[in-house]
Amino acid sequence: MGLCFTKFHSRSHDITISSASDSPPHPYQSQPKRPPQQRYHNPPPPYNPRPRTSQAPPPTSSASNIGPILGKPYVDIASIYDLDKELGRGQFGITYLCTEKTTGLKYACKSISRRKLVNDKDVEDVRREILILQHLTGQPNIVEFKGAYEDRQNLHLVMELCSGGELFDRIIAKGTYTEREAATITRQIVNVVHACHFMGVIHRDLKPENFLLVSKAEDSPLKATDFGLSVFIEEGVVYKDIVGSAYYVAPEVLNRSYGKEVDVWSAGIILYILLSGVPPFWGENEKGIFEAIIKGQLDLQSSPWPKISASAKDLIRKMLARDPKKRITAAEALEHPWLKVGGEASEKPIDSAVLRRLKQFRAMNKLKKLALKVIAENLSEEEIKGLKQMFNNMDTDKSGTITYEELKDGLKRLGSRLTEAEIMQLMDAADVDKSGTIDYVEFITATMHRHKLDKEEHMFQAFQYFDKDNSGYITGDELRQAMSQYGMGDDATIDEILEDVDSNKDGRINYEEFVAMMRKGTHENNGLL
Repeated sequence: MGLCFTKFHSRSHDITISSASDSPPHPYQSQPKRPPQQRYHNPPPPYNPRPRTSQAPPPTSSASNIGPILGKPYVDIASIYDLDKELGRGQFGITYLCTEKTTGLKYACKSISRRKLVNDKDVEDVRREILILQHLTGQPNIVEFKGAYEDRQNLHLVMELCSGGELFDRIIAKGTYTEREAATITRQIVNVVHACHFMGVIHRDLKPENFLLVSKAEDSPLKATDFGLSVFIEEGVVYKDIVGSAYYVAPEVLNRSYGKEVDVWSAGIILYILLSGVPPFWGENEKGIFEAIIKGQLDLQSSPWPKISASAKDLIRKMLARDPKKRITAAEALEHPWLKVGGEASEKPIDSAVLRRLKQFRAMNKLKKLALKVIAENLSEEEIKGLKQMFNNMDTDKSGTITYEELKDGLKRLGSRLTEAEIMQLMDAADVDKSGTIDYVEFITATMHRHKLDKEEHMFQAFQYFDKDNSGYITGDELRQAMSQYGMGDDATIDEILEDVDSNKDGRINYEEFVAMMRKGTHENNGLL
């Protein structure tokens, strides 16, 4: 789970596919992650899987007072902190506001259920994340790590409280900003990359949702969070695991041969979005995004790029160099004329159309993600029956979960000619809890995502889920009610969705507008400006 403590984040484009590698494998994290993620409410038919052979120790044990995860004595978290309101809820646990009893200082405490750490690999991943947080704490623009505590039910990670919201939220709320302000933001992001690389860490999941503001103050610094995919750099190791979030993944990640340069690419993608409102490589789904990344046509000509300074575009080209050996390093980027303090970044306001694009990019991803979940929850018993048999056929070791290799082999046995990118898309859509494997409910979601989205009856079921009073319209209140179950019911998100989806501007969303939103790409050259 991600260590983002203020709200739900959609992970509709998060990917992780483990393969034989010289690097330590790692599942991708969820957010309260955010997008964090909740299980579907309608349970599948029982299938009675056998438990995994390499399970972590059970959550209770009277034999020892030493916790199996941290290897330290159990600690009663309530004796050190007062746990207050819930800040976020994800697949692995819940994040709370907490107050240190001795000082009165406020922190964020993410409590991870030990029952969610199914096998030894899950435990190793959590341990590595804690080591990296401990290693990096104290660096500028990186969230401070207070400590880890274990009791018989949960693992508690206590972190700096970042209460200022997400990066994009601040930009949208501000209403206007300049290249110089974009440079100030980018400088902090690149500082994180430089600090990580200097200290021997690859982040591997840099994206806007993973940067929070410490406070709501105008000059609040950014802090990088969520180091669940991070790894220590090892001399001579070439990393092969496909991890990250689709829009921000470097081409060499998709080619399964990469190093620390991938973080500079991701930071370059964020800069591109800051200046244009949309990602440079986009598609209707993960497959389309991956194909665009591999194709690599970087658009710096269409609107708003003619109005952006040549220096900014020069930095983007250098950060998004396709050959990682020719890509600018984080240290070099910090010395670039556009990024330096008092450098060439313009004070002229960026076109307001960029903010409109940014709002659409942010809001659409969240609504589409929730609509996909709703459709998955409403598949018929007959459809589930067929999917159950398909799941059992692929789950060759009868562990109750499907690994990437089992998925690939199973699809091959079924005569599928899916490409690597399409299998990645299935894995991404399926592995909701970022465990690195697909369980039964996740498998249904993946299959639905690929084959059932365009079916009229499924689209209508999703619409009806939001249209609580069956009026034929989705109102703002109905949107808020539905989305709040997933931590997305804040006023800003609701307003943005209505603004972008409500094409006739009557203050509500009818069925035609809903379908148009679901079938429209994340970014279209025509219609945004």
